[in-house]
Amino acid sequence: MAAQNKPSGYGNVVEPCTVVLFGASGDLAKRKVIPAMFDLAQHKALGARYAIIGFSRTAMTDESFRSTIGEAAKTISEVGPIDPQQWSEFAANLYYSPGDYGKPESYVALAKRLKEISEAKQLGGNLLFYISTPPEVYRDIVEQIGKAGLNKPASPDSWVRIIIEKPFGRDLASAEDLNSKVLSVFDEKQVYRIDHYLGKDTVQNLLVLRFGNGIFEPLWNRNYVDHVQITAGETLGVERRGGFYETTGALRDMIQSHVLQLTALTAVEPPASFDAVSVLDEKLKLLQSIRPFNPELMAQSVVRAQYAAGKIGDKDVPGYRQEQGVDPNSHTETFVAAKVEIDNWRWAGVPFYLRTGKRLAKRSTEIVIQFRCAPHMVFRNKGIEPNRLVLNIQPDEGISVSFSAKRPGTEMNIGNVTMKFSYEEGFGKATRPAYATLLNDCVRGDATLFDSGDNVEAAWSLVDPILDVWNATKSATVPQYPSGSWGPAESDALLERDGRHWHNPR
Repeated sequence: MAAQNKPSGYGNVVEPCTVVLFGASGDLAKRKVIPAMFDLAQHKALGARYAIIGFSRTAMTDESFRSTIGEAAKTISEVGPIDPQQWSEFAANLYYSPGDYGKPESYVALAKRLKEISEAKQLGGNLLFYISTPPEVYRDIVEQIGKAGLNKPASPDSWVRIIIEKPFGRDLASAEDLNSKVLSVFDEKQVYRIDHYLGKDTVQNLLVLRFGNGIFEPLWNRNYVDHVQITAGETLGVERRGGFYETTGALRDMIQSHVLQLTALTAVEPPASFDAVSVLDEKLKLLQSIRPFNPELMAQSVVRAQYAAGKIGDKDVPGYRQEQGVDPNSHTETFVAAKVEIDNWRWAGVPFYLRTGKRLAKRSTEIVIQFRCAPHMVFRNKGIEPNRLVLNIQPDEGISVSFSAKRPGTEMNIGNVTMKFSYEEGFGKATRPAYATLLNDCVRGDATLFDSGDNVEAAWSLVDPILDVWNATKSATVPQYPSGSWGPAESDALLERDGRHWHNPR
C-alpha cells in the first residue's frame, strides 16, 4: 500500500534550554537519551541554543564526559552513522557536574554551573531535569532539587520541567509515595512520566486510525469486535541483569506500563480534543473501567511462567533459573498472560488478551483486533477465517487487514488474504527515535504522550492484587516454557477455554 511521502519531523522549538541529565554515565543515558538529544539537535529541535549537563557519581571533567559519550555514540545504530563534524558541534554543548544524588553540596555546585552556563550561552533560564537513574534514588534527586530551589522558574517567562523514567514505583503504595514526594516539589504540569513505547509512530497512530477514519470508527466496539489481543514479545533473556529482574518480573516490567498503555489507547473513548488533558482524562477513565482482579478471577484469567532452556535461532540458551544472579528456585515470572474485561458500554463482553514474555519465538509487539464473523454464514465450511486488523508496533511498524476472497477458478474456493501497509514503504525509513519524539514534546510543553500521576496509580491498582496473590503463594509451581516458543500451554488454554487461539506474530 502506498502513502503520500512527506518528511517526518519534530515540532518547532524556538526557546533555548538547559537539560540536566541525572545518571549521565549510565547505560540508558548512553544508548537512548543522549543519542535522542543528538538527533534533536541535528533537526534544530532542542532549542535555538542549548546545553546538556551530565550529573552522576562518576568522577569526570567536561572533556572526559564528552570523550566517553562520543565513544559510546559510535556504536549507536538507532540514529544511523554519526558524522564526526556534527558530533563535534553537538559535544561542544555537553558539560559535566559530578556529585552524590543525596548530598546538598552537589546541588549547590550544580546550581553554580547552571548559572554560569546559562548566562554564557544566553539560555534564558529554561530548565529540563531528566532522571535516568536507578529508581531508588528518584526521591533523593527530587528532594535535593527542591532544597536547592531549582524547581522554580527563574522568571515569569521561563519554565522548569522534569522527566522521570519508569518504573514509577514498584507497587501502588510506593507509586503513591513517589507521586506525593514529586508533587511536593513540582506542580503536576511540570512533571513528565516517560514511557518510550508512547513515542513510537504506530502507537500514536492508534488514535489517528480510530478517530480519523470513518471506515474504522463505527466498528470499534462490542457490536463488531470479538476480542482484542496485545502481544509484547522479546527473544532476549535477562542477560546479565538477573539480580535486577529477580526483584522486578514481567508483570511490573511490562504489563503495568507498556502493555496497559497499549490497552488504554486501543480501548479509550474519543477525547474532546487531541491535547494532554483530554487524552489523559480518557485514559484514566478506561483504566478505572478494567475489572479488578481478585483471587478467584486470577485463577481463571492470569498465567505466569518462566523460560526454560531452548533455542533462539540456532543458539542454545539457558533457562531463567540458570541465569547469573537468579535464584535456582526462583518464582519470578518472565512471562505473563492475562484476560482483561472492560466494564463500560463500548467493550462489555469483549475480552482483551494480554501477554508479554522473554525468550519467545520472535521479537514483536502487536495489537490484533479480531472482528466478529458475519451473522449469516452463507459460505459455511469454506474455510473462512475471522477478519483481523493487526497493528505492528515493532520491529516493523505497519498495519495489516485480513479478509476472505474467492480464489481464481470455477469452484467456490475461498482464501484468506492480507492487505499490508508498511511505514517504511509508505513514508520512508524512520530515523526518529521514540525517545527523541518524547523529548521534543517535553521541551515544547506537550504532555499528551506522557503519563499523569493518576494514570500511573490506576495501572498499579490493577496489578497490585496479582502481586499480592503471587507473594502469598510462593510455594506454588511456576510453569516453564521452552525458550524459542510462544509461552506455556497454560497461556494457550486461557484462550481455548473461550473457543479462541493466539495470533502469533509471523
